[in-house]
Amino acid sequence: MILADKIIELRKKAGMSQDELAEKMDVSRQSVSKWEGAQSIPDLNKILKLSQIFGVSTDYLLKDDFEKPAQEVSEILTDDKPLRSVSMEEANRFLEINRRSAFKTALGVALCILSVVPPIVFSELSDILSETLGPVLMFIIIAIAVGLFISAGADKKPFSYLEKEGIDTAYGVDGMLKEKQSQFSPVHTKNLIIGVALFILSIIPPIIIDEIFDFASDIGASMLFAMIAVGVFLIVKSSLIKDGFSILLEEDGFTREKKLREKKNIGSITGSYWLIVTAGYLAYSFITFDWGRSWIVFPVAALLTPIVCNIEKALKSK
Repeated sequence: MILADKIIELRKKAGMSQDELAEKMDVSRQSVSKWEGAQSIPDLNKILKLSQIFGVSTDYLLKDDFEKPAQEVSEILTDDKPLRSVSMEEANRFLEINRRSAFKTALGVALCILSVVPPIVFSELSDILSETLGPVLMFIIIAIAVGLFISAGADKKPFSYLEKEGIDTAYGVDGMLKEKQSQFSPVHTKNLIIGVALFILSIIPPIIIDEIFDFASDIGASMLFAMIAVGVFLIVKSSLIKDGFSILLEEDGFTREKKLREKKNIGSITGSYWLIVTAGYLAYSFITFDWGRSWIVFPVAALLTPIVCNIEKALKSK
């Protein structure tokens, strides 16, 4: 085993993220990343410090054929439960299922947002249509969304141990994950930018259409919700896919230390947020029958979504 793989193994067994190790070593996160990617080698002083932090000998760190540390690090830094091994095939399978689950979850959240469109559209027609067909279509859309949430949870259930137990990835898995994570990073950033931009720009169609066509306010409102739904879809899907890499690499909110502390997973705050917003909208609208104005809660909720996402990330990182 080469030095890069030993640093990865020891760091993960210690329940540290790259940021945490970098702080202890008084170096940048990029330096730790380069060590683990075999792009650079720490100097002698850093080797000594690594041996002290992980409780192993310098011989273990420097000699590729020295496979056993002077002390059993897993016994010192982890609980008594053996680490669960994750093969290359299993890691790739999880990434694929996580992508599928992320799509379903994001689509479900988007449908919850779009469910308010039928009542708005039919509110401009007869009272019978606005009080019957609009709400019926809305509940059908919400039912589909709930079905997607249940299906997404069922897809990931066989891999639930990844978020609860310490794992030991097979040789080469970490390198593969880091490469795919690096490739996805610009896509994630682009999706966040587009999503936030759609939130901000969603208010433009109602303003323009109301100014030009007094009779087409429902079209402007529908376009507003469509833009918000697409923006939320991009942010939720991209964030959940990104979390998949963190889960396997035991980084960010999924470090082994946090698992050992038995912190609860808070991975569905954003989805729950939109379900609560939708429930509040329905409750108020059915009590007041003010469908023409109650929809304003959604653009406000959309503008608050980035804040909710940041709160979720902060809670995971504690």
